[in-house]
Amino acid sequence: MLKVPVTPRTSNIQFIQKEIEKMGHKEKSKDRKEKRLQQISLMRTIPYSDHQRWWSKETIAVVTGGNRGIGFEICRQLADHGVTVILTSRDESVGVESAKVLQEGGLTEVACHQLDILDPSSINQFAEWMKENYGGVDILVNNAGVNFNHGSENNVENARNVIDTNYYGTKSMIEAMIPLMKPSAAGARIVNVSSRLGRLNGKRNRVENDALREQLSDEESLTEELIDGMISNFLQQVEDGSWRSQGWPHSFTDYSVSKLAINAYTRFLARKFSVRPEGEKIYINCYCPGWVKTALTGYSGSVTLEQGADTAVWIALAPDQAITGKFFAERREINF
Repeated sequence: MLKVPVTPRTSNIQFIQKEIEKMGHKEKSKDRKEKRLQQISLMRTIPYSDHQRWWSKETIAVVTGGNRGIGFEICRQLADHGVTVILTSRDESVGVESAKVLQEGGLTEVACHQLDILDPSSINQFAEWMKENYGGVDILVNNAGVNFNHGSENNVENARNVIDTNYYGTKSMIEAMIPLMKPSAAGARIVNVSSRLGRLNGKRNRVENDALREQLSDEESLTEELIDGMISNFLQQVEDGSWRSQGWPHSFTDYSVSKLAINAYTRFLARKFSVRPEGEKIYINCYCPGWVKTALTGYSGSVTLEQGADTAVWIALAPDQAITGKFFAERREINF
């Protein structure tokens, strides 16, 4: 066989060819995504039929961090579908103004209440208020979250805050709302706003620690203690400076780990809730809204608020209530 010698010229040509191929793949991927988003925009124009609508204005939805961004848009879309929405905000005055915007836009079934998911007393007060005023909750959307890295930044100076808010705060909120979830034939719904950055086997941001990935992949042995232990280990490694060599996701590491934990916790709770009797079911799922133009992304995202909120609302109102323990993006199930 004749071997062609590799010269600097042929090497450069090969490199250029590979780069062109990469660009071609990226363009195709971008085209597919844009086409999918167009399809979803069309789907949103198709109203739910009467037999699909299991909800009414007596259906109560709570949205954390509902005063701006994706949370605000989720509130708007749920209210537009005829659900009574409780928009929550850490800053009460900001929440009141946000709710007023929706009310003045004709969405009168929107109320507001102060809620700081990092403050146990705030959560307890909110739970008591919900019980007294609405008798319970049908839908909980855990949207409140923080991220301190933008662009190519990847520091972990705020790791404790990110983990406490995105993981422990969400956990605390779920634990407080479970006793308030209303019994119904359709089942109560919990939607956790997550991210592809927290996927176990993502192409770009996967967990490189094989042992941890295997543990988190085993649904039957997945426990709350295992997830909490993973978080404790990460925070300890952040403290002692060893986190870079431990196989954690390499982009937006603290945020990615918080969403990795949320994804695992969603699967754990889905299994735990599965034994609840008919009429008392709770269905829990998570979704990735995409890189949305919000403060969380430094307004660098390519996805609109309307597009980013769509899948959360679609999951929350799904006529097929048996969907649980799944991860979605753009109205499609994706792998954890």
